[in-house]
Amino acid sequence: MKLRKWQSACVKQVLQKYNNYLKHFMCLATPAAGKTTMAAEVALQLVKQDKIDFVICFCPTKEVEQGIRRTFERHLSRSFNGSIGALGGVYTYQSLLTLTPEFWQILREYRVLVIFDELHHCAGDRLANANAWGAQILINICDYATYTLGLSGTPWRSDRLPITLGRYLDDNQIECDFTYGLKKAVADAVCRQPRIVLIDNDRITVTSGKEDAKIFGSLTDAFSGSDLAYKSIISEQETMKHILSQGVSKLSELREQNPDAGGLVVASSIEHAIELAQMLQSEFGQSTVMVSHQDSMPSEIIDSYRKQTTEWIVSVGMISEGTDIPRLQVCCYLSHVRTEMYYRQVLGRILRVNASVNQEAWFYTFAEANLVKYANRIQSDLPDTHVIYELENEAANYSHGGQTGQSQPNGISELSLRFDGRTNTNLSNNGNSNELYKAPDYQLIGQYRQKVISLFKI
Repeated sequence: MKLRKWQSACVKQVLQKYNNYLKHFMCLATPAAGKTTMAAEVALQLVKQDKIDFVICFCPTKEVEQGIRRTFERHLSRSFNGSIGALGGVYTYQSLLTLTPEFWQILREYRVLVIFDELHHCAGDRLANANAWGAQILINICDYATYTLGLSGTPWRSDRLPITLGRYLDDNQIECDFTYGLKKAVADAVCRQPRIVLIDNDRITVTSGKEDAKIFGSLTDAFSGSDLAYKSIISEQETMKHILSQGVSKLSELREQNPDAGGLVVASSIEHAIELAQMLQSEFGQSTVMVSHQDSMPSEIIDSYRKQTTEWIVSVGMISEGTDIPRLQVCCYLSHVRTEMYYRQVLGRILRVNASVNQEAWFYTFAEANLVKYANRIQSDLPDTHVIYELENEAANYSHGGQTGQSQPNGISELSLRFDGRTNTNLSNNGNSNELYKAPDYQLIGQYRQKVISLFKI
């Protein structure tokens, strides 16, 4: 398999560093650039040079785990399912908590390359500030792996803790050994050029309690100058219908050239997702599938959508980092999550280049202040990501058997459900995203307007 130029350059630097007796390498490559193939090539070269016996990969989710396994088996022409005779295996970060001492003994007795996909899920440079996953890396991998390779498209954390195995400069910003940003990826035709559409309204009235109605000229002003909450807007019938109409119109346009082009809707809850899916079907006549962790086989639903021509897939957290569906070209972002890391990872789902004629990528969202800020600094590979080291000591009781006295980290919550006119899953949602909140009365009585941010023009 022919490597992309950046992949070849990165592999060369990884091997050079390992040859200089430096065991850890950190690669920042923009989402959708092809980090997994690069990592598989590193493994292949180390095997050919007889420098490793096994390869172990860790990643955030089962869906990503399956994708990594497929890529490694295809690239190395070896079994990679963790069984006897395999070159190695891939496991979720969650499994770090249950792996046995016998498993960890492999790193002590053999030469092992350990690869961490989206390493930013693991926090802590010492046990006192580590989350449960980071602690297991510090205890069982850090001193025993022959080589380690960290991969991330967004190497920072919302809680500003240091990433496990990360090196930080004097200003507490992470230092990466290799950086391949979105601007370069677009110029190299490795990723699609993103077009981010910020949807707004020029006349919004808000009435709270007995107060007189206030009139605002934008959503940002309404959010900051009243009790109106962002979650009210993304769950309002009128605004949902408007943003979906924009996405449907663009997808229909794209499918004139790319018949299998697909759209992604990122919802806030299962109930929200069902409502959006029903709207896509009944209001716009779109073929639609849903996916959530409550499904018995969410990975199969995603894989089926990947291979078919269904127009839309509606997801709550399931399709973000590492999920490879190259035919996705439109996204309507209606998640309540407003962190820059999640925003960029979701954007990356529509940036994978494929063989289609039209390679446009359109990302629709509302003009909330944080989302506007993130859109305007997409061109920065590392935004304001300085970590905070000053933390109170935490009592932690770890053992080498993978058990911990600390609660599990707050990882991504994967929700999924297929919608075909009836439900096959318990739809209760016990998440804390719907805390008690009494929305004020409001109306969007002005004209909708939108600003298109077209980045990295070629």
